This record gives sequence, C-alpha cells and structure tokens, in this order.
Amino acid sequence: MTALTLAARDSATMLRRNLRHMLRYPSMTFMIAGMPVVFLLLFVYVFGGTLGAGLGGAAGGRAEYLDYVTPGIILMTVAGAATATAVSVAMDMTEGIVARFRTMAISRASVLTGHVAGGMIQTLLSMAVVVGVAVSLGFRPTAGPVEWLAAIGLLALFVLAITWLSVALGLVAKSVETASNTPMPLLLLPFLGSGFVPTASMPEALRWFAEYQPFTPVIETLRGLLLGTPIGDSAVVAIAWCMGIALAGYLWAKRLFDRDLVR
Repeated sequence: MTALTLAARDSATMLRRNLRHMLRYPSMTFMIAGMPVVFLLLFVYVFGGTLGAGLGGAAGGRAEYLDYVTPGIILMTVAGAATATAVSVAMDMTEGIVARFRTMAISRASVLTGHVAGGMIQTLLSMAVVVGVAVSLGFRPTAGPVEWLAAIGLLALFVLAITWLSVALGLVAKSVETASNTPMPLLLLPFLGSGFVPTASMPEALRWFAEYQPFTPVIETLRGLLLGTPIGDSAVVAIAWCMGIALAGYLWAKRLFDRDLVR
C-alpha cells in the first residue's frame, strides 16, 4: 500500500476510536447540543418579544426573532464543540496515549485527522439537533435544495476551520483544565457579532469589531441562504475567513504536534 493509503487507513482507525469515545461518554455531546438549545429557548421566549419588535419587520415579536437568531445559535454550536475537541486532544497528549502511538507503525497525521473528523461529525450532528428544535419552535426557512446544500457546505467548511483551531488549542494547553478554557472566547463572538442583534444597533467601535470578526459574515451568509435576506459580499468574506482559519489552525497544530513528538 502507498503512504497515502496507509495514512487514510490509520486516520479511519483513529476516527473510529474517537467515535467510540463519544458513544461511551455522551455527556459532552449532550452539552454541545444542549447549551445552544437552552440559549435558543432563553432568547426566544424571554427576550424574543422585545428584540423581535426592534428588528423593524412587519410582524415583529418572537416569530420574527426566532428566524433572526437561529443562524447565530447554530454557530454557537460550533464554538461549544471547540471546547470538546480541545479537551479530547489535551487528554491524549497528557495521559500518555500519544506516547504509545509513537511506538506503533501508524501515520503521525492520523492522530490529528482522527480528532478533526470526529469533532466535525459531533458538531454537525449537534447542529442538526439545534435546527430540529428551532423548526419545532416555528423556524421556517425559505431555502430551496440548492440553498440548503450551500448552507451545509458553508457550515462544514466553518466547522473544519474551527475544529483545526481547537485541535491546536488542545495541543498548546498544558493540562485538560486549561484546554477546557482556551476556546471560551469563541463562545463570545456570536454575541459580539450579528448573531443576536443587528450590528447597526451597536456603538461605533463595537460595530466595527462585530462587522469584521469571522462569525458575522458566516452568520449573514447562512441567514441569507436559509431566509433569503441580502448576502452581499458576506459569502466571499466568510469563505476567506474559513480557509484562513483552517490553514492557520492546521499549520499551528502540525507544528505543535511535531514538536511534542520530538521531545
């Protein structure tokens, strides 16, 4: 077999290992899906009446705000899953399993790609749960098949980018406890963007940050694909952010992993 075939086989083995961990310890998956659902219920039923009326639409109220906030809540799922991936990587690095892998004839890259693939599956499944809850509450996307495919592709690209970043954060952490905290700033970005309120309602300095941080163009593109709102150049900016974060996360994770193997 070629080196590429061996790497693919080893990566599939590592993916199965990570999926079995998820099945044996489902509490993390429940937390990833459960936290965005709690925020969805909180913002729709506690704040939705007031915030929905402030959107300026014809209907206003909770129904309009549910449509507005759901894309932001979906992106919160990605940020929450980053913590789970970072913790999983840190556990492998601190508990000695990687040292054992080092003595085996397996591809180095397979350890990281197994975490990335497992994290993506866990995140996308959690997203599906969040969308299902939103639909049960009255979320009604107007997207056709093409728009749905584009939305899923965008989300998969964004999940890939954040997952590689979270792998790097798990590698750079000195302990599992540290790894559980390093991705926390990602949870704030949907709030400091257009996830919950329009950026036009923010003070000028905060509005500048909200409009140019990576979550906002992804949210606006997702909102446009699912609900038909104007997208403008958000799609191009969102893809550029995703590709840049994915490349930076991959290179950072690879350098950290290779450094730890040399030690």
